[in-house]
Amino acid sequence: MNRELEEVFMRSRKQRYRSVTHNKSKLESRRIWLRDMREWIITAGIVFAIMSLLNIFVFNVSTVIGQSMQPTLYEGEKLIINKIALSFGNPGRGDIVVLHDPSNGPDRKEYLVKRIIGIPGDIVEVRDQQLYVNGKVVDEPYIDTAIEDPDFSEMTVQEGTYFVMGDNRHAGASKDSRYFGAVAQESIVGKASLIWWPVAKMRVL
Repeated sequence: MNRELEEVFMRSRKQRYRSVTHNKSKLESRRIWLRDMREWIITAGIVFAIMSLLNIFVFNVSTVIGQSMQPTLYEGEKLIINKIALSFGNPGRGDIVVLHDPSNGPDRKEYLVKRIIGIPGDIVEVRDQQLYVNGKVVDEPYIDTAIEDPDFSEMTVQEGTYFVMGDNRHAGASKDSRYFGAVAQESIVGKASLIWWPVAKMRVL
């Protein structure tokens, strides 16, 4: 009889031990899951913060809209825009930049992609379908036609502003400084440094 009671007691003890062990195991698993989830959330937050800072201060991705920069850039191509470059130097002639559209009207866009033609102090004009800067004809290997729009009389680019044009010189193809005047340096977001998509057209600008 004592032996039977002892066996019952031992079985009961083992069952309690297994129950406690099982509960501890479930609790430990939950703690591990919560710890992993917390670490994942922290990591995701750090990555998001870093990418946001890079996007604000260092680089951005822009999609070409419209035909004003053909044949250099085509609609749908995606560009890497270098923002920090403007912190170390001013834009130069020939740079392709992204800027806030300074124009008004129903066709106004948030951003434009244009080429810097004149820097502060330059005298820009279009005469006989050719671009002149400081009285000299500008060699433009990136265009595929003479300027088809009307001539543009001499304009001196004021301090803190830039004269921009699109590479598409067909009639009415580009809304640029011939239309809205020189743009303030503050309106320039960054320099287009790379076509990254489509991959087949990837190249440095």
